[in-house]
Amino acid sequence: MPARRLLPTDEAVDLLKLVREIAGRELAPRAAEHEAAGRFPREVFTMLGQTGLLGLPYPEDVGGGGQPYEVYLQVLEEVGAVWASVGVGMSVHVLSCFPLATFGTDRQRADWLPDLLAGDLLGAYCLSEAQAGSDPAAMRTTARRDGDEYVLNGAKAWTTHGGEADFYLVMARTADDRTGISSFLVPAGTPGLSADPPEHKMGLTGSTTATMLFSDVRIPVERRIGDEGQGLQIALAALDSGRLGIAAVATGLAQGALDRAVAYARERETFGRAIIDHQGVGFLLADMEAAVQAARATYLHAARLRDQGLPFGREASVAKLVATDNAMKVTTDAVQVLGGYGYTTDFPVERYMREAKVMQIFEGTNQIQRLVISRSLRKDDRGAIGRATG
Repeated sequence: MPARRLLPTDEAVDLLKLVREIAGRELAPRAAEHEAAGRFPREVFTMLGQTGLLGLPYPEDVGGGGQPYEVYLQVLEEVGAVWASVGVGMSVHVLSCFPLATFGTDRQRADWLPDLLAGDLLGAYCLSEAQAGSDPAAMRTTARRDGDEYVLNGAKAWTTHGGEADFYLVMARTADDRTGISSFLVPAGTPGLSADPPEHKMGLTGSTTATMLFSDVRIPVERRIGDEGQGLQIALAALDSGRLGIAAVATGLAQGALDRAVAYARERETFGRAIIDHQGVGFLLADMEAAVQAARATYLHAARLRDQGLPFGREASVAKLVATDNAMKVTTDAVQVLGGYGYTTDFPVERYMREAKVMQIFEGTNQIQRLVISRSLRKDDRGAIGRATG
């Protein structure tokens, strides 16, 4: 049941229609099998790159799609509604390209972005560490300057596409103070770079997550992105956009669960009528619909601010918080609507519920989002000013 959308251009309407066709034809038939087997769908990302979907929010002159963020996020939602692992993978790939596209030199962008945005190369983002998940400034991975090279040592936990990616955007410490962090592009296959065995997870089993190990990994100075010491600024800027990607995928996941629940409630009968006509179920579905629409509205609001070049960090945290909490509630309620069938693997809603949980954790836990929002409120009153001025 495609949601009704307001899109900015006819091109965007056609794009979303194409994405729905791809999702139904290419993704939906593979999702359950890959998730059950815990198999990474590399061929799917190659196909998405060839279709132009991995570079949508980046400029056309470097191989991107030149689409506004509000359109790109709705594409992510469509993918997330069918296969959350692929939606998350798209979001992480786009996130990993952000530092290069935004802070890289013209030469760096020309050398690497076209292959990345075309899907010939798959990216990963290495920020979190075992003891520095929600506090990236506490990271211990180091990058020591040695002539025309940097030597990286340490470990990066919870890396989506870890061991599968072709390049890793890595944040490492180049000075002892908390802000002495820099950003580096490390290709797969670099001597000293390896991956631990993938984590065993309760959901998103088609998305590989592993710890990346750096043992005297040498990379040339020209693979540093931005200035030395600019890494934390780059990481936090990237996370604002990445949180919107997760909000969109979570909204899609909730929409997919809602669609399944509505379809079941229309067909399943008790006491001589469809269960959707019983107020207990009908009102539950109504609350689920309201939650999905609210989540979509929050991420689109933040995306439109971003597209206009306005501050959107607080709104990104609101979107991530609202969309992922709502996804957890909606997917849990979808299981309830299906009753005993919802608890079996014969229907996908139990998988949706398992997948929704991690959405509240990665790209900054929802407790961290509340901290970001409250600190932003303490600093200024632009929300009240915005309401007053319209």
